[in-house]
Amino acid sequence: MTPPPVHVVVVGSGIAGLTVALHAAAAGCRVTLATKDVLEHANTRYAQGGIAGVMFPDDRADAHMADTLSAGAGLADPAAVRVLVDEGPARIRELIALGVAFDRAADGTLVKGLEAAHSYPRILHAGGDATGTAIERALVAALRTADIGVFEHAFLVDLVRDGARVVGVDLLVGETEARDGRRVRLDADAVVLATGGAGELYAHSTNPDVATADGIAAALRAGAAVADLEFVQFHPTTIATGVPFLVSEAVRGEGATLIDDDGHRFAFDAHPDGELAPRDVVARAIARRMADQGGSPVRLDATPVHPGDPTARAAHLARRFPTIDAAVRERGLDWAREPIPVTPAAHYLMGGIVTDLFGRTSLPGLYAVGETARTGVHGANRLASNSLLEGAVFGARAGDVIVPDAIAGTWIGPALDADAPAVPASGIPETTPVGPVPTFSRRRLQDAMWQHAGLIRDASGLSRAGTLIAAWRVQPRTPRREKEYEDENLLLVAAHLVAAARARTVSVGAHYRSDGDARPESPLLVAEGAL
Repeated sequence: MTPPPVHVVVVGSGIAGLTVALHAAAAGCRVTLATKDVLEHANTRYAQGGIAGVMFPDDRADAHMADTLSAGAGLADPAAVRVLVDEGPARIRELIALGVAFDRAADGTLVKGLEAAHSYPRILHAGGDATGTAIERALVAALRTADIGVFEHAFLVDLVRDGARVVGVDLLVGETEARDGRRVRLDADAVVLATGGAGELYAHSTNPDVATADGIAAALRAGAAVADLEFVQFHPTTIATGVPFLVSEAVRGEGATLIDDDGHRFAFDAHPDGELAPRDVVARAIARRMADQGGSPVRLDATPVHPGDPTARAAHLARRFPTIDAAVRERGLDWAREPIPVTPAAHYLMGGIVTDLFGRTSLPGLYAVGETARTGVHGANRLASNSLLEGAVFGARAGDVIVPDAIAGTWIGPALDADAPAVPASGIPETTPVGPVPTFSRRRLQDAMWQHAGLIRDASGLSRAGTLIAAWRVQPRTPRREKEYEDENLLLVAAHLVAAARARTVSVGAHYRSDGDARPESPLLVAEGAL
C-alpha cells in the first residue's frame, strides 16, 4: 500500500515561502501555504532593489563570496555564503523561466547594476525599481497553477508540538473588523516558517505592517534556537514626508548625493566612499547630522543623476525609477528640480531562527527560510541585494529535502554556536522599573526601540529599553484579535533583541555601540546591506 504523501505547511508568501512551496510540491509533497494577508502582500513585493548573482561571464562566484564575507564583518558563515553564490545563478534562471522579466538592453542582454560594497555590477533589476513585485507576481502565478492549498488571511498563533517535534500550526483564520477569526489547526509532517522580519518593532520602518516577527516569536515559544537578533539593518534613505517610503540605494548608485541644511555633502566626513559607503555607515552619518540640525531631515539630491534640463531629468527619473518617482510626486515633491527630505528607517533583520544549510532548525520537523531564518549568510550585515537571492536559494534547498528528511525519520538540524554572546532565556533584564510604567501600546514600544535599540546604542539606553519591555510583558493582557497577538510577538522578540544587544558589548556591522569597542569605520568591519 502506497503511504500518503508528506504534508508540509508553509507559513508566509514571500520569495522564500513561495519557493519552498513550489519545490516541495515538485518533490511530491502535499503542500498547504498559509499567509496572514493575501498571497501578494509580503516583504518581497516591496523590494525596489535587485537580486545579486553571478550571471555574467566576466564575474566570479569567488568575488561575490568575498564581497558577502566582507559585508558580514567577519561573522558570516563561509559555508552558507558558498552555497548562496554557487547556487544563486540557477535560482535566478529558474525565476526567468517562471516569467520574471529582468531588465535587458536593446540587444537583449541583461542590464548590469552596481550597488555599494559589490566589486562587480552583478545586480539584476526588473521594472527599474520593481524587482520584488515582478518576482512576487511570477511566483504567485506559478503557485496558483500548482496543486497547492492556500489559506489567505491566516495568522500564525503558534506552533503545535508533540514532545520535541513540531507537528503542525495553530492559525487564526478569516478575521475582519466586524468578526473574530476562527481557530484552525493544521497537522503536518513538516512546518516551514517564512514569515519575514520584524520591521514593526521600530517607529520608522521600510517594511509593510505585516512584518511583526510572528514566526520568530512562535519559534522562541516552542524552544527553537534563535541568534543574532541584535543585527538590524537600517536603510539610510526613506522619504521623510508622509508614510515612510524607501528610496533605493540604486538612486545614489547613479549619482544622487546627500546634503545637509548648508548644502554640504556630509557623507564623506564619515567614510571615503561618501554616499556609496556601507549602508550602516551612511545611516549613522545621516542620524548624526540630523541630530546636529535639531532633528530636521537631510536631503537627497537626485539632480546629478541626469544633469541638464529639468524636464529631461524628470522623464529620466520617471523611466528609471517609476515606483519611487510616483511616491515622491504623491507627496508633492519634485525631485527632478530640488532635493527631497530623507531619514533612516529599520529595514532588515540579519538574525532569526538558527538553521542549517537546508533550512532545518533545532526542532525536528521545523524549517525556517528567508528573513525569518538565520542561515549565517549575512553575518553582522547584509550585502546589497543578497536577500532575494537568499530566499530563492535556501527556499529551494528546504523544499527539496523535506521528503527525504521525512522518509529518513532522523533529524540533523543546525550546529549551534557555543561562542555566541549569552542571552537570558527569558530575554527579561534583571532590573526592575523605577516609578510608574505607562500602559503598553505598540507605538510606545516602537518609540522605545527606535530611541534605545536603534541605529546607535549604549548600555544605559538598552537597559532602559529592556526594563520597560520587561514591565510591559508582565502587564495583564489576553490576546484575542490578530493585532493583539502581533503585539505579544513584538514584545517577546523585542525583549530578546535588546538582551542580545546588551550582551554584545562591541560594535560590529549593523550593531553599533557608542560605548563599545571604538574600531574605525571600514568596509571590512561594517558593510552594505540591501535592497
